[in-house]
Amino acid sequence: MYSLYEMADSGNCYKVRLLMNQLDIDYERIATDILQGESRTEEFLALNPNGKVPLLVLPNGKPLAESNAMLCFLGLGSPFIPDDGYQQALMLQWLFFEQYSHEPFIATNRFWIHLAGTADQHATQIAANHGRGMAALQVMNQHLENNQYFTGGDFYGIADIALYAYTHVAHQGNYDLSGFTAIEDWLARVEGQPRHIPITA
Repeated sequence: MYSLYEMADSGNCYKVRLLMNQLDIDYERIATDILQGESRTEEFLALNPNGKVPLLVLPNGKPLAESNAMLCFLGLGSPFIPDDGYQQALMLQWLFFEQYSHEPFIATNRFWIHLAGTADQHATQIAANHGRGMAALQVMNQHLENNQYFTGGDFYGIADIALYAYTHVAHQGNYDLSGFTAIEDWLARVEGQPRHIPITA
């Protein structure tokens, strides 16, 4: 059985749970509170020297870090990764976008405001991040005005799962999505997928 070391409120952890649920993969959840230093123990660092969650331990005991790497691994041979080479490249394009242009600003502000409660300490950086996060949302909204999902057309896959994880809770980082109607419609489509689970499940 797979073992997922995770912090339930983390979007990066949630995206792995969501895909595993949609693939009907059995796994064990191991709560790991990064705010209490539980990802910095000797035992955890032996599995992931980077000291971050999520961490997925495969049935054969091999560890795998980085949430989007987990999505790619778990999605291999499934309907969540396209067969077409160009669509696969688009999938990777959006996975890289999520980690470089989206998550550092939207997820980080959510963490400081909603999870850590340190908004006052990080007010300057939150303000700087906000503009960059809004720019990422605009890029997403523009794409979704002509596509139902991120890998093109009506193909729902791991790129959507990766971007959904923090976008659907962006309001917890003080992002207002009301002006991004294409994103709001996409969120509803993702939530209507079979075996979808909320982040609180």
